[in-house]
Amino acid sequence: MIKLAPGIRFHGGGHINHTFFWHSLSPKHLGGGEHPSSSSKFGTEIHKAWGSVDKLIVDFNAKTAGIQGSGWGWLVWNSQVKGLEYVSTKDQDLVTEKPGVVPLLNIDVWEHAYYLDYKNARPNYLSEIWKVVNWAKVEERFNKATEKKK
Repeated sequence: MIKLAPGIRFHGGGHINHTFFWHSLSPKHLGGGEHPSSSSKFGTEIHKAWGSVDKLIVDFNAKTAGIQGSGWGWLVWNSQVKGLEYVSTKDQDLVTEKPGVVPLLNIDVWEHAYYLDYKNARPNYLSEIWKVVNWAKVEERFNKATEKKK
């Protein structure tokens, strides 16, 4: 059983991360790419952390483009500091292994995610992926992560 643990962790992490990713996307005609309202609680937190959604995207893309090899860029709610943060993970590691982190959005930067359309131009893929980000789903996750427990 111990010999199986690395494979289970890798493939299980891959399933979890990819499923989360696919639910974070939506075609444009179903709202993909529509930014959250700057007056919402989520929009306010983005503004506090980055100044605007556009600045979040620039920062996220710069950090995610720099991931060596395969991995993920994440927008998370850090319940310990009560704020939004960027986090990266390598391979199929789970972001939830980091204390206090609640995942809101992830972007896949394994080459299989973009190679057919963008070849080795990861920054071009990252610029385009935001056109199909399901911000309504991301905001729903944020609201759930930040709601007061009764």
